[in-house]
Amino acid sequence: MSDVEVVDEVPAGVVPEVLALIEEAARQDGQAAVSEQGRIHLRGGPREAVRHLLLRTGDGTLAGYAQLEDTDPVEAPAAELVVAPAARGNGHGRRLGQALLEMSGRRLRLWAHGGHPAARHLAQSLGLTLFRELRQLRRPLAGWDQPEPTLPEGVTVRTFQPGEDDADWLALNAAAFAHHPEQGGLTQRDLDDRKAEEWFDPAGFFLAERGGRLIAFHWTKVHAAEGLGEVYVLGVAPGEQGGGLGKALTTIGLRHLARERGLPTAMLYVDADNVAAVRVYEALGFSTYETDLMYRTET
Repeated sequence: MSDVEVVDEVPAGVVPEVLALIEEAARQDGQAAVSEQGRIHLRGGPREAVRHLLLRTGDGTLAGYAQLEDTDPVEAPAAELVVAPAARGNGHGRRLGQALLEMSGRRLRLWAHGGHPAARHLAQSLGLTLFRELRQLRRPLAGWDQPEPTLPEGVTVRTFQPGEDDADWLALNAAAFAHHPEQGGLTQRDLDDRKAEEWFDPAGFFLAERGGRLIAFHWTKVHAAEGLGEVYVLGVAPGEQGGGLGKALTTIGLRHLARERGLPTAMLYVDADNVAAVRVYEALGFSTYETDLMYRTET
């Protein structure tokens, strides 16, 4: 038997237990089932429209965890879930999935990071259908020999100054990702959470300006344990797109990861249906490494 507890905030004493479960599953699966954003929500105290599900067996052992976020004003609530490797095959994933469906009013989007067969099977057994494919692309950085990028006329590039640039960057990010509420809706608290992470490094956060106004950015991230550098977020203001600024900033960031940080490999995420972006990244030497899938209830 198992029981699902739903909470608005995971108790401080339970957070390490949940993180250990996520890490154990990631070692088994090769990829974390709960995203960075989900882990920030787990550790960062209560957040509006975010709920946590803890599944324990009869002896009190934590066997599964799920998170439901209902912050998108248009799309159905989004969820992630994970079951401890030793507890798999006992219906715990389905139990969490059914609880998520009930909590969301049967309007649900569910991630299957890495697209593992068991996750795909669970989504299908819950009556969910595939609707989004997020690709992870990678390219080698060793022996970086790309030519220096050419910036559009009047554009200069500098690095992010924490505190001083926060408000202007948040405004630019919101404008650049107005079509993408998950990214464009970032708040000061979300930015502060990321600045508090061990990986945060303003020296790898590049801002493009014209006439003192921010018009684009490339925020890189280092996964030290994996030896990976990431094109974390790349944004260009409306009206500034199509002039090669995004490609130039991407190159500047990759050069930083290769030369200043000495990393052997770079990665990034891009939606498979964003054909223009996929082509740009492929032209820069990236190729598909793995795929995350998102399923949803029929609408």
